[in-house]
Order: sequence, then C-alpha cells, then structure tokens
Amino acid sequence: MSVVSLRNVVKHYTRGKERVEVLHSINLDIAPGEFLALMGPSGSGKTTLLNLIGGLDRPSAGEVTVGGERVDALSGGQLSKWRARHVGFIFQFYNLMPMLSAERNVELPLLLTPLNSAQRMSNVAAALELVGLADRAKHKPGELSGGQQQRVAIARALISDPTLLVCDEPTGDLDRETAEEIMGLLQMLNKQQGKTIIMVTHDPKAAAYASRQVHMDKGRLVEGEARTAAA
Repeated sequence: MSVVSLRNVVKHYTRGKERVEVLHSINLDIAPGEFLALMGPSGSGKTTLLNLIGGLDRPSAGEVTVGGERVDALSGGQLSKWRARHVGFIFQFYNLMPMLSAERNVELPLLLTPLNSAQRMSNVAAALELVGLADRAKHKPGELSGGQQQRVAIARALISDPTLLVCDEPTGDLDRETAEEIMGLLQMLNKQQGKTIIMVTHDPKAAAYASRQVHMDKGRLVEGEARTAAA
C-alpha cells in the first residue's frame, strides 16, 4: 500500500495569455517508510511536485492522495489542518524565528494542539535530543551554526510526528561535511524511526542516502533504479 499516490497529475500556470505547463500527467507511488530523492535540472518541476505532495499547492488536474486522503479535494481550511497533522517541512534556509530559542522554535507547531506547556516542552526536549541538540535548547538561531540550525528545523518538522517529512534542498546551504551529517541524520530517521521522507536535491551525494531516486525532466518523471543507501 502506498502512503503517497499521484494519478495523472497536471500542473500549469498562466502568464498573461501564455499557459505554462509545469507537470505532465505524473503518476507516482511512495511506500510507507521509503526515502525518495527527487532529482533533475532546475525548472524540471521537482519543487512543484514536492509542493503538491505537501499540500502547499494544488494540481490543475489529477489526484494527490496521502495517507488515504485526497489532498487535492480539501478546502483551504481543511488543507491547513491537514498539513499541520501530516507533513513536516524542512527547507534549505531553515525558516527559524530569529528571536526565539531553539526549543521555542521547535515548540511552534505544538501551539495549535491541546497539549499543555509541560507536555509540549517534554516533546520538544525529546525532539532536540533525537537530533543531537539537547545542549543547545536555549540558544537562538544566530548563536548556532548552519548545521545546528538545520537540526533545529528537523526537530521542528518531527515534533508533531507527521506522516511525511518533505525536504526541499535540505543541504543546499551547507558545506560538504555538515551536509553529510544532516543526510546521516535524515537517513537515521528513515531507518530507525521509520519516517517516510521525500527530498528534492541537486546533489548526487545527498541523493545517495535515499533508498530510491526518481529523476524529472521537463515536467515528466523518469524512474531511477532503486539503489542501496549510503552507509
């Protein structure tokens, strides 16, 4: 059974009188616990496809099903609630609140839940421990390295125990050594915690950590060979 299923997904935009076709009849299945890397040149539609899976955008046609739910059929309000429950986002530039400590940044998604303050902070402590930042809980983003900031962002993405981790170039702003540390962390979350991860990347070394690579070209999928993840 697939946790993500796309059927005949099309996406186009209108610029003036011109219609720009971005995705062409995409069909894709992602299994629970899979670590999928989406690769391809700039403009191939990778991020657009990722945004459709994560509920940040809607298809022009076709079906997007995640966890058995038709995401493309949800209203705006329903979609916001769905994202909060089911998707943890990890971006290239971290998107942390600069005036908040690491633990307060991680806590943010929980402010919309019924958990009390003590319960929230207990969950935050566990998430920061998991990403190796328990000793940096009180530090603000400006007091952390790029790699540490990305670990905070990963802890924030994990805090609500989402169905999916959706990563858009998560190592794009990091040096090679730090990038490998972050990819090792994502791989650990996939293998040991069973997290389903979908990652857009230009970096073949980052993609090598995934269990499957799918390549995009001009809005179409070219299935890559499943490969053994990096150690």
